[in-house]
Amino acid sequence: MNSSESPLAIVVIGASGDLAQRKIMPALFSLFARDLLPSEFAVYGFARSAMDDDTFRESLAGSLACRYTPASDCESRKRKFLEHCRYTQGQYDEAADYLELYRALRRMFPGEHPNILYYLAIPPSVFLQCARALGDSGMTQCGDSPFWMRAVIEKPFGHDRRSSDRLVSELATVFRETDTYRIDHYLGKEIVQNLLVLRFANSVFEPLWNRDTIERIDIDWRETYGVKNRASYFDRYGIIRDVVQNHLLQIVALIGMEQPAGRTPDRIRDAKVSLLRAVNPATPDSVRLGQYTAGEQAGLPRRGYRDEDGVPAGSTTPTYARVALTLNHPRWHGVPFVINAGKAMDADRTEIRIVFREPATPWCDREGSCGPANCLIIRVQPNEAIRLRVVTKEPGMTQRTVPTDLQLVYGEAFPQTIPEAYERLLLDVIHGDKSLFIRKDELAAAWDVFTPLLDHLKKHNPEPEPYPFGSDGPR
Repeated sequence: MNSSESPLAIVVIGASGDLAQRKIMPALFSLFARDLLPSEFAVYGFARSAMDDDTFRESLAGSLACRYTPASDCESRKRKFLEHCRYTQGQYDEAADYLELYRALRRMFPGEHPNILYYLAIPPSVFLQCARALGDSGMTQCGDSPFWMRAVIEKPFGHDRRSSDRLVSELATVFRETDTYRIDHYLGKEIVQNLLVLRFANSVFEPLWNRDTIERIDIDWRETYGVKNRASYFDRYGIIRDVVQNHLLQIVALIGMEQPAGRTPDRIRDAKVSLLRAVNPATPDSVRLGQYTAGEQAGLPRRGYRDEDGVPAGSTTPTYARVALTLNHPRWHGVPFVINAGKAMDADRTEIRIVFREPATPWCDREGSCGPANCLIIRVQPNEAIRLRVVTKEPGMTQRTVPTDLQLVYGEAFPQTIPEAYERLLLDVIHGDKSLFIRKDELAAAWDVFTPLLDHLKKHNPEPEPYPFGSDGPR
């Protein structure tokens, strides 16, 4: 069934870029393939690259995957989707170019005015110029209207608390807070969405979810590749701004928050904000920084960070960070939340490990082995899974104890196709559900955790510890 009978125009600003071509447009096609878009819709690509409609469609065709469509019907569905796609060339800061886009939109929808979803898939350096030009062109909403206009903004939202506040304030002159959707695609991942269900729908966990039984919480994020073609962007932001302050701090909030007073988007975000405000600011003593050097991976030589194209000579931008966060919170007093994040490492993995305390009176076997502490392991990606590591007796004539996993593997338990994060989040924007989007006070609380540390690093510019490409980080 279609999500709405009202016509919908989806305007992807930055449509020729990597994010739009690799994530957003394939997600929109998947929604179309599942009949989750209105019957009357159009996708408008807007960017500086010189293209016409046909060239734009050709650029998209190769990235569309028929994840929900039988192979026999795949090409037909692609053609039908691409018929809804249009392109307008323009400058992001030119109101006149958006007026041309508006004229194209009105030609497509000559009758009823459509709802409009703006997706700003552009570098953060041009967010404000783009928003102001949209406002100057009259293509944003003022006052009440029978149709809606919503704007999706990609992270990073500023580079510290001060710049974030300015961005929020200036964007609010164009887009109302109720119409602004700050997207963090990690919140759209199936296993991350499941964290609240796992915690609050299972009575077995709540009595254990506190400092009395949990020793520490580890959040491990690693990629096997370096900065690829994002060197100029990454060197301005670094691993803390790129991953830790947003994706991984959101996981901290979902693991640590109290049960919301209700299931509404604002109640859920209220609980997250309360937890984030309890996180003590990261300090220089609580962080370890690294930067990858030349190494070898899969038998092939790999360049070090400072040798990547677009990285300034002698750059001290960290590509690895290990941060131990503490909380001023009765539930979590004394429990470190240890975030480990790095690029060019030995694995592609995002994993949460809830490490429980050892029993007060360990149950050891006759050989003196007591087994490891219990651990709840939540694999976010790849191969989503939830595993509870317990100690059991090894079958046989001995009393030897061994660690054993009780596990839920998503690919085995749920054979249906799991939606990609952007599919879920885009559908939520269309439905007006903001549960998985970042509210402005939540954004401010997240920056408060890391801005003092970032200010210190900017002032002192410490040399990060080297680690070889393909390793598990600094020694």
